[in-house]
Amino acid sequence: MRLFGIVALSVMLGGCASVTRGTTENISISSTPSGVEAVVSGLEVPTTCTTPCAVVAKRSADITITFEKEGYQSQTVQLTKEVSGTGAAGFAGNLLAGGLIGMGVDAATGAATDHKPNPVIVTMQPSTPHAAPRTPRKPRPPRAPEAGT
Repeated sequence: MRLFGIVALSVMLGGCASVTRGTTENISISSTPSGVEAVVSGLEVPTTCTTPCAVVAKRSADITITFEKEGYQSQTVQLTKEVSGTGAAGFAGNLLAGGLIGMGVDAATGAATDHKPNPVIVTMQPSTPHAAPRTPRKPRPPRAPEAGT
């Protein structure tokens, strides 16, 4: 009975990142100016939103966000995945519970990682107007002298 109590306590104290943090996260997206179309690739379903907005993404997803607005240069931001402090603690919790399976689940789902940067904030740059090529002016014919002078 005592052994059962120790195992139960270990399971309650130790937890894997999948349980404590989940396998998804919210990614906030904003821009200056607002109203920019953000095309988010790397999700199960390609998503487009208008800034400011947020999307839910799997922690294991490789995400790229492309910002587009008429009159501005498009910008692309590649998000990276980093192990956060709380993710590392959850992952380490697998050791306390003896969870090689939990470690495998965390590694497969990316539960110990966070996307960076989050929030994603961009400042759009105005596009340079294309200067129309100048056409040389045709020389004007000389004026005829006015009659009566």
